Amino acid sequence: MERDTRRRRPEEPERRPAPQRRRRNKRSPLSNSMLYIVMVCAVSIVLAAVGWSLANDMLALNKDKVTATIVVDDENDFGSVVDQLKDNDIIKYKGLFRLFSALSGGSDKIAQGSYLVDTDMDYRAILNSLGSGSSSRVEVSVTIQEGLTVRQIFELLEKEGVSTVEKLNDMAANHDYAFSFLEDIPLGDPNRLEGYLFPDTYNFYMGEDPKYVINKMLVNFDSKVDDSMRQKIADKGYTIQELLTVASMIEKETDGTDRTTIASVIYNRLNNPGAGTTGHLNIDATIQYVLPEGEIVSEEDYYTVESPYNTYLNKGLPPGPIANPGLESIMAALNPESTNYYYYALGDDGVHHFFTSYSEHQAFLNS
Repeated sequence: MERDTRRRRPEEPERRPAPQRRRRNKRSPLSNSMLYIVMVCAVSIVLAAVGWSLANDMLALNKDKVTATIVVDDENDFGSVVDQLKDNDIIKYKGLFRLFSALSGGSDKIAQGSYLVDTDMDYRAILNSLGSGSSSRVEVSVTIQEGLTVRQIFELLEKEGVSTVEKLNDMAANHDYAFSFLEDIPLGDPNRLEGYLFPDTYNFYMGEDPKYVINKMLVNFDSKVDDSMRQKIADKGYTIQELLTVASMIEKETDGTDRTTIASVIYNRLNNPGAGTTGHLNIDATIQYVLPEGEIVSEEDYYTVESPYNTYLNKGLPPGPIANPGLESIMAALNPESTNYYYYALGDDGVHHFFTSYSEHQAFLNS
């Protein structure tokens, strides 16, 4: 067999067409510049709009008229103040207000109280309005009537928005007020101020510090029961506490013109315990003082209410005042009428009738 001596060509690889490259559309330098300018303008417009909005809020520009009362309960809780401003639409941006307050030191100047603010105030004016010397503090006039107890006074002050019962009780019980007439009265019980919160009409700031609220009433008492009156009390052999106790019973037992006559009955019983009274004052108002709110004294209570304030069971004065008397009752306790009366009773005519003996008293009650 003959060999094929012909040389074979090596097979050439299959040629594939080369991929076509995409041509990039080259932008002209002018187009790139225009795009950059548009982007810069857009960002500038957005920043300008945001800046304008922030400036409007900070400078109080273009705002709808809104007025709100802001309550500062705790001078250290600035966050609550900021929340109230935002929730009442006084400010729009809490973060910006916080930043401004921090940089200006305004957050350190706020004081406890209630303040009237509005959207005409810029950030600086708002901060200035939340201070103790601000003219924006909300003031309220409260009339404390004669004969109210400490508890009733504190409930009234809470109702008027001056402070809370809890805060007032705490300050009355535990703060050592610098008055000589309180020196011998121990701390720990808010009723230790019974008799010393002088009835009057007061102007208080809403949300005011309870220490200043109570101090204002004590200062008034200090000016009314002055040194000359205290000397007269001492000359009669009584302490201020004892005289106020008598005055408070007078206050609770009458609302008419017979204060000095009722005072004479109290003193006659205290000073002449053997004159058929055995030294018991027998005054219902002292029992009422320890009964629950709204409960009326019954004859059964005379002998069942175990309390040092029960003047049917205990001789002499109760431990302290049972209310806060006014000046008329204090003066009646200091200057009682001179009588031989040991008994009195309120008639159907709305007038107190006075008697020298138990038999007269009983005959009137039976009639």
